[in-house]
Amino acid sequence: MIEVTHLVKKYGKHIAVNDISFSVKEGEILGFLGPNGAGKSTTMNMMTGYLSSTSGSIKINGIDILENPIEAKKNIGYLPEIPPLYMDMTIEDYLIFVAKLKKVKKTELKVHIEEILKRAEIEHVRNRLIKNLSKGYKQRVGLACALIGNPKLLILDEPTVGLDPKQIIEMRALIKELSKKHTIILSSHILPEISAICDKIMIINKGNMVALDSPENLQHLFTQNVRTVLRLRSIDEAFTTALSQIEGVVQVKVLETVEENTTELAVDANQGMDVREAIFKLCSETNHPLLMMQSETISLEDIFLKATMSMENTATLENTPETTTSLDSLTAEKQNSKEGVKDEEYTI
Repeated sequence: MIEVTHLVKKYGKHIAVNDISFSVKEGEILGFLGPNGAGKSTTMNMMTGYLSSTSGSIKINGIDILENPIEAKKNIGYLPEIPPLYMDMTIEDYLIFVAKLKKVKKTELKVHIEEILKRAEIEHVRNRLIKNLSKGYKQRVGLACALIGNPKLLILDEPTVGLDPKQIIEMRALIKELSKKHTIILSSHILPEISAICDKIMIINKGNMVALDSPENLQHLFTQNVRTVLRLRSIDEAFTTALSQIEGVVQVKVLETVEENTTELAVDANQGMDVREAIFKLCSETNHPLLMMQSETISLEDIFLKATMSMENTATLENTPETTTSLDSLTAEKQNSKEGVKDEEYTI
């Protein structure tokens, strides 16, 4: 659906986006992560055609966005962080206005608007002034605008920012439902949101891609050991020694006590080793009552920090190749920067 190849954006000597390559298949939801100033907004602006790239290409449904921008943009629906709404119009009038701008056929206009109102779940407030809507409903109106024309690709920039917990859950469910008919690129700082609804996650830092894979594969990649947390009534040195001698166990560590008159232990094992059965057997044989045993998995927050901190510690934009993981075996091989390339102008 979308194919980005060796994308570069320079502002003078500053490299905002540095040789990014990735693709998103039809029906996938790609989570787009990165710290502030990482190049997310610049990349998204280039994907929508608002910014031109210094070099590289972006193809939307096989159409190059610089060579044929009008046709490429017909396939794109964009929801910016702050939707550009006309506050003194009603929802229905505003959607009709946007549909006319997008050149929806007059014969199809009424049916299309009804469909969009239904899909965005704003039918019951269609005649309300936009300025009187809550933040959540304003976001829904912005999303409805992005859906007009039935674009195959939706690019959503912080769609749940400023929403209350109930509205966030509703928006997540709506995005998941939309993925049945649309390919979606979702940028967000709310990491549990990305983890909950995205098929793949891309992390960029300082303009470079540092990771691209499924949430499950990223967890496996960034987890060196598997940790099992135990809660026991009591322990002794002989028991902890026996735990450490279980095949695959790397270390046994005493944790801070959570429950009174109990002891918490962290048992770290090599990746791919499941030591829970051996732990249970040992507890039974040595008469150490096991009150709790649970496996811990690395969170997306930890993956994000490891990916971005690793780059800051080991890489520079000028001369260090980045390691990129990809579900589709994509690579982001570094190219030498071309000298004398001038900054491109904004294009709309």
